[in-house]
Amino acid sequence: MSVPALRGMRVLISGAGVAGPALAYWLARFGADTTVVEVAPALRTSGFAVDFRGPTHLGVLEKMGVLEELRARQTHGGAMRCVDEHGRQIFRLPAEFAGGDIEVLRRDLSRMLYERSAERTDYLFGDVIANAAETADGVQVEFGRHGSRAFDLVIGADGLHSGVRRLAFGPEQDYVRHLGYYLAGWQLPNTLGADATPRQYNVPGRMVSVGADHRDPDRAGVFAMFTSRRLDYDWHDLDEQKKFIADAFTGLRWHVPHLLDGLRDAPEVYFDSISRVRVPAWSSGRTALLGDAAWGVTLGGMGVGTAIVGAYVLAGELAAARGDHRVGLAAYENRLRPYAARWQRGANPGRFLAPASRLGLRSRNTLFASRLGRRLLISSTKSLATDTGLPEYAADRTLS
Repeated sequence: MSVPALRGMRVLISGAGVAGPALAYWLARFGADTTVVEVAPALRTSGFAVDFRGPTHLGVLEKMGVLEELRARQTHGGAMRCVDEHGRQIFRLPAEFAGGDIEVLRRDLSRMLYERSAERTDYLFGDVIANAAETADGVQVEFGRHGSRAFDLVIGADGLHSGVRRLAFGPEQDYVRHLGYYLAGWQLPNTLGADATPRQYNVPGRMVSVGADHRDPDRAGVFAMFTSRRLDYDWHDLDEQKKFIADAFTGLRWHVPHLLDGLRDAPEVYFDSISRVRVPAWSSGRTALLGDAAWGVTLGGMGVGTAIVGAYVLAGELAAARGDHRVGLAAYENRLRPYAARWQRGANPGRFLAPASRLGLRSRNTLFASRLGRRLLISSTKSLATDTGLPEYAADRTLS
């Protein structure tokens, strides 16, 4: 049997969400020694449903051997009804628009990728990269809790607010542009009797929706979005985040007062800005970026699928270069940047979900009430996700 292309290569990945474990899986297939560091003490259980669409996304999932398991775990969701303050339907979007070909809960996807990679990956939960210094033949990394270790490569797969990007490329404000919206999510008891198809209510610049939890119909999930300038707040201050959300939605009709009551008691809230990441180069020396850290748009529609594809290409190009990081990282960016740019360019989901003006809201509703408008939107999103030139990489099949 031939020697795996990356045998002996030491790679550190920051982030155990989706992109990080996917990359760890592929690097192990090529023989690398991989470590994943994650600031959270365990795999995260929060987050929204994510979707995959088109043959490129599904093809990589099939290569990983997880496609059928994902099909078994899919939510069968993605449909959405927009209603007025009296609950009357304005339009309905079919499941394939928001849910793609497969929709699963982010926590299920993250768990599955972790389990597929854990046997050959050293996971360090509850830790961070405190410092990283490139040397003549590697990167010396100082962890917050696990001392100092040497690696051949460091990959930032740690999301929109990437710590690796900050350490290696510079401050976040140089690469992350606020797009004028914030989004939030929380759970509450399903006393409204909501079903699995979320109902969405809009006023200009604000949107709130509620739907039953796909696994536990006695629970409901709330998804909210509102226009705002950039907010300065403590990421760890839950009460402050709840106040921002309550201030944005107080006074609205429909079920909003009840949903805000549930917010007060919610033990966990997802809260973040809608922002776009643009990094002129995805690598610097022996450090590279993957997923939202490199090309993210919060709630951009295809970010998770593109991260899965990106992990496959990054590992494959490093293997094709037999571990030469200069060749492999350049080939990864050259191949993937045009693909990621298709959906990242100009995307602002806030303008679709919460148009800021009455005219914009009326125009959106008219478009989605039209059968032709819905059909064009569905076909365009699938075409954006498809890359007919995705290469085959010769992984070590004995590791699958």
